[in-house]
Amino acid sequence: MKQEEIEKEEINNEEVKTEDACNNNVDNTEQNNADTVEGNQEQDNEDPLEAANKQIEELKDKYLRTMAEFDNYRKRTLKEKTELILNGGEKAVTAILPIIDDMERAIANGLKSDDPQVLKEGMELIFQKFIKTLETLGVKRIETQDVDFNTDEHEAIAMVPGMGDDKKGKVLDCVQTGYKMNDKVIRHAKVAVGQ
Repeated sequence: MKQEEIEKEEINNEEVKTEDACNNNVDNTEQNNADTVEGNQEQDNEDPLEAANKQIEELKDKYLRTMAEFDNYRKRTLKEKTELILNGGEKAVTAILPIIDDMERAIANGLKSDDPQVLKEGMELIFQKFIKTLETLGVKRIETQDVDFNTDEHEAIAMVPGMGDDKKGKVLDCVQTGYKMNDKVIRHAKVAVGQ
């Protein structure tokens, strides 16, 4: 019997503890609600004009910061663009410098040699090297031999009559070579065209 009484007493103690915990939760909830009501009343008591002015100041600050960031971006990109324009030819000049060195050596050797064939071969080698260097930079010659006249690539400086129907509208002779850089014409080929 004692065992049953002890168990009943423990159950009663647990019920009392549970009731106390519930009462504490109710008290805490009521306190939180009261704090919330007081906070809302304080916000309601705040002047709407002051709140609007505060919001305006925050937006004005954000606007000024954004404008300053944009101005810095604009100045930075302008500076980069200027540097690119000033130093953009550096790659091309660096590629051509070895050819200038070859020309200097050819001139120096030309003074030592009387054989015109050696000078001719040296000049041809330097010319081929120069053309290859231009091709690595994206510069290519415009083809003019046995092609139809194309106003996008050719500039007619002479019209040659009486060449026959098969030569009509064809490029007959190239007076000045034209060049493209990355598929953009940088100099039109000056040609004579059959009429």
